[in-house]
Amino acid sequence: MARIAGITLPPDKRIEVGLTYIHGIGRSKSLKILDEAKIDRNKKVKALSEDEVNKIRQIIEKREKIEGDLRQEVAMNIKRLVDIGCYRGLRHKKKLPVRGQRTKTNARTRKGARGQRIKKLKDKKV
Repeated sequence: MARIAGITLPPDKRIEVGLTYIHGIGRSKSLKILDEAKIDRNKKVKALSEDEVNKIRQIIEKREKIEGDLRQEVAMNIKRLVDIGCYRGLRHKKKLPVRGQRTKTNARTRKGARGQRIKKLKDKKV
């Protein structure tokens, strides 16, 4: 059972995919880490030796910003945008799409379910 950066990697997955369960590591970073550690990317997580897990752990700690540190940095970047009152910050504050997407017909993920929005508008009119 491999545990890296506080995350237990799924034992039946290939290590290439298993590393992507760590926030901040995608497929390309995973491949770079495995190439540097000289570990076969097709090996299953449960087949890794303790030395191989330690190699991966050291490379990640040395190079990458992951999990809590990364989440904190992203949150601080968003807070900075909101504090300075720039356009992107205002869009974050209003919970609207930030990167120029249309909102007339789409953006339901950010705006929420349509029925709830209509109920709120009707309540305000009364």
